[in-house]
Amino acid sequence: MKEEPVLTPPVYPDFEHAYLDVLGHLVDGSEYRNAPRGNAARERIGLSFQIADPRARLPYLAERKVNPVWHFAEALWYLAGRNDVEMLAYYAPHVRQFSRDGRTMGGSAYGSRMFNPATVGDTSPFDRVLELLRTEQDSKRGLLPIFTADELAVADNPDMSCVVALHLLVREGRLHMVCYMRANDCDRGLLSDTFSFTMIQEFAAVQLGLELGTYTHHIGSAHVGERDVPRIRRVITEAELRTPRRRFPFPKMPTGTSSSTVADLLVHEERLRTGQGRLTPVEIVTLGFNPYWQQALLLFEVHRQIRHCPADPVEESVLEALDPGLRWLVGHRWPKRMPDMGARS
Repeated sequence: MKEEPVLTPPVYPDFEHAYLDVLGHLVDGSEYRNAPRGNAARERIGLSFQIADPRARLPYLAERKVNPVWHFAEALWYLAGRNDVEMLAYYAPHVRQFSRDGRTMGGSAYGSRMFNPATVGDTSPFDRVLELLRTEQDSKRGLLPIFTADELAVADNPDMSCVVALHLLVREGRLHMVCYMRANDCDRGLLSDTFSFTMIQEFAAVQLGLELGTYTHHIGSAHVGERDVPRIRRVITEAELRTPRRRFPFPKMPTGTSSSTVADLLVHEERLRTGQGRLTPVEIVTLGFNPYWQQALLLFEVHRQIRHCPADPVEESVLEALDPGLRWLVGHRWPKRMPDMGARS
């Protein structure tokens, strides 16, 4: 029997499965070894995968030390349409090196290109796409362009967009997303990108009143840095040896989530980030946010304590209020800041 060609991406139940396969593929099956701008890397051209459940967007791998605070902060920064350096640099100081003026981000400010109108009084590209999909659900035109041609005109551009576009497609009552990447560091950037883009996908699904569909990720240049290969091998070994696999379901985004929700969350995030106050779990409950978004504020409070109270362990009450999966990630990201309460169990 003639073997049928495989023309579609492999489908994974969650991001963790896809992530591990991508890492193994690049470490042991790279097509090229090169060093663009002095960064030694292993690369494959034209890599793709699909995730059946985009909510399963976090990998639970102790060796990887995933930072859930950063992931929520970056996703909300995108959803708010921001391009400022200050918020991002608080959680990841290295991003300052990619800003040309020290105040704003350029190509990597993906949300500013999707959620802000091109001119005053106009409609944002995101809202235009939603309007289109409300009236023509089988449309193929729900594209959110991110990469712009003028980025190529900047010599030695430190912040050229890695994302070409996000594509929203409604089929049979479910909202699917396809992401087109110019390039992707699959050990580092892939985690952040998948988390944020599936959050944007789910945010769009909530606005449209649709179920969540699949998430497909296409990469032109898929690569990992040579400096990260030892850690990648440890991550792969951990996944091969562990039994059973850790499972922490990620809840659904609440139906009442809107741009106002995002703006209100970031008011409290700024207060914590700038040292204007703190939030106890009880106070967070009284703010009126859905329990889903209370988790984001709890993570921001965890980070406030880590940054502003370096001599003290994170308070048990805050850790206990976190969902088990987020608590597990926090415990493995900052093990020396955990109290003796079984936060890493």
